[in-house]
Amino acid sequence: MDPFERTLLEGCRRGERQAQKELYEQYKGLLFGVCLRYAAGKEEAEDMLQEGFIQIFRDLYRFQPNRPLAAWMYRVTANACLQYLRRHKRLKLFENYPEETVQQEEGAVEREREEVENLLSFVQRLPDGQRAVFNLFAIEGYTHAEIAGILGISESGSKSQLSRARAALRRMMLQKEKINQEPCP
Repeated sequence: MDPFERTLLEGCRRGERQAQKELYEQYKGLLFGVCLRYAAGKEEAEDMLQEGFIQIFRDLYRFQPNRPLAAWMYRVTANACLQYLRRHKRLKLFENYPEETVQQEEGAVEREREEVENLLSFVQRLPDGQRAVFNLFAIEGYTHAEIAGILGISESGSKSQLSRARAALRRMMLQKEKINQEPCP
């Protein structure tokens, strides 16, 4: 955790409004993107974001400083979104599946989790510029024009970085596939 985040965190834990405002301003974009993935529209995402930050400020004492703050806030916000949907009776999950279906789905979930972890590890190995553009475009849903403004690069630079990131990810995935297909001695 960098010193700026540590100072913000300590101020928020003491209930300092300025520190809370700064933490909100620094992370609202990232967390709003999370909310948009769960919400039916922008207004609902804003409500979810507000509830997410309320939960974050309420649970800051639980945060362990040796872990990434953004990841913890992301998880708290996603949980707040799910709570919002449950509270508004919009999260309907079917519970009466045959046992065979449940086992098949559990296996599929485990495979998907492994694939996500692999992809995340590949993304983390990308050079900083490619990783930033890939995350902003593919994960957060920004346009190339927006990315150009955020990163201070041209739109064509954003497109180029994304293309390079995708090519690098493809190479990494193919290499992993190739390794997995090699016979064991």
